[in-house]
Amino acid sequence: MVGAGSGEAEGLRSEESLSGGVDVWSDAVSSHAPEHLLVMVHGILGSTTDWQYGANEFVKQLPDDIIVHCNEKNMNTLTLDGVDVMGQRLADEVLDVISRKPELTKISFLAHSVGGLVARYAIAKLYRHPNSTFDSKAEGTICGLEALNFITVATPHLGSRGNKQVPLLFGFITMEKVASRVIHWIFRRTGRHLFLTDDDEGEPPLLQRMVEDYGDLYFISALRAFKRRVAYANADCDHIVGWRTSSIRRKTELPKWEESLSEKYPHIVHEEYSEEIDPEKCQGLATDCDLDLLEEKMVTGLGSVSWEKVDVSFRTSMGRFAAHSIIQVKYAFMNEGADVIQHIIDHFQNIISHFETSLGDPLNWKDFPSKVAVQMNDTHPTLCIPELMRTLMGIELE
Repeated sequence: MVGAGSGEAEGLRSEESLSGGVDVWSDAVSSHAPEHLLVMVHGILGSTTDWQYGANEFVKQLPDDIIVHCNEKNMNTLTLDGVDVMGQRLADEVLDVISRKPELTKISFLAHSVGGLVARYAIAKLYRHPNSTFDSKAEGTICGLEALNFITVATPHLGSRGNKQVPLLFGFITMEKVASRVIHWIFRRTGRHLFLTDDDEGEPPLLQRMVEDYGDLYFISALRAFKRRVAYANADCDHIVGWRTSSIRRKTELPKWEESLSEKYPHIVHEEYSEEIDPEKCQGLATDCDLDLLEEKMVTGLGSVSWEKVDVSFRTSMGRFAAHSIIQVKYAFMNEGADVIQHIIDHFQNIISHFETSLGDPLNWKDFPSKVAVQMNDTHPTLCIPELMRTLMGIELE
C-alpha cells in the first residue's frame, strides 16, 4: 500500500523521501534494481493515495522493471498555486529521486486530471537537448533519462473554458462565462490557468504557451522526447473534464463509438493513433463548429506530436457520475476502473522494449519472430502491424 507505515501490500515496499513523495517497488529478490522510474501525478486537491491502486498494480505486475514515485509536493490546497508553480515543484521532486537512484536509465509519467498539465510543465523544466547536433532524428532526454511513456488520464489539455469543456455547467454559455470570471475565487491561480484568464506581465495564457517551445521552456520538444504519448479520456459521464479537452480533439473529430465487447477491458470503447501533423497544414481543419481560435491553437500545437487516444465510458456503471475518479480508481470502492489501469499496464511496455530487456545480451534480432507472438481480437488492434513495421525500420538491426 502506498504510504510508509500504513500497512504495505504483500510483496511491495514503500518509502517516503525526505523531500516529499512516496516510492513503491517490489521486495521480490531480483538480480538488478529497477531501472525504469514511473512518476505518478495526482489531480487538483489530491494526494499520494489517489494513485494507491495504480502504483501497487504496476509494481505487482512489473516487479523487475518499475519503481513508482507518487508525487507529494503538490498535495491538497497546494494544487491551487498554479500549474507552473506545481510543475516546478514536481521537477524538483523528480530531480531528487534521480539523484538518490543512480541506477535509473528510463522515465515515464502517468498523470490524472490537472496533474497532466503539471507533468507537461515539469518535463519542459527537465528536458535536455540531444547530445548530437548532426543527427536530425536524435531526441532529447528527461534529465538524462530515456523518456518512454507520457500518459494522461482525464486531463484538461485544452483548459476548461469553451462550450461543454466542463460538463457540470450543462453547456449553458452564460454559466460558462460566469464560471471563467469567478473560478479563481475557489481554485485561485490554478483556476485562472484552467480558464485561460491568466495574464502574467502581458504574456499569453500559460496553457497557450505550453503548446510550443516558448522561451527557455521546451514544452513540445519535451513531449516529443517520449516514445509514446497517450491520452485517456472519458467519453461521457465525466462532469469535471469534458471529452474534447481530455482527448485533444476538435468537435468534428470526436469519434462515434459503441459499448465495448471486450471482457478484459469492458470500459474501453474506442482507440486510435493520431499521427503528428505539421501545424502549417492545420489551417484548413478549423470549421464553423470550431470558432474558438485559442482552442484551435492548442489543438494544433499539441497535434504537432503523435498521440495514442483511448476513450473510456462508464455509462453502464453504478458509479458513473463519479467517472472522473473511477477512471483512476482513486478510492478502493471505485474498482470499476480497474480495467483502465490494466489497459495502461498492458500497453506500458511495448513489444520492442520487452524483447530488448527480457532476453539479455547479446541481443539477436533473428530470434524476434520465434520469441514474440501477437494476438489481435478486433479491428483496431490490427493497427499494431504497420506500427511495428514502422518501429522496426527505425532500428539498426544487427
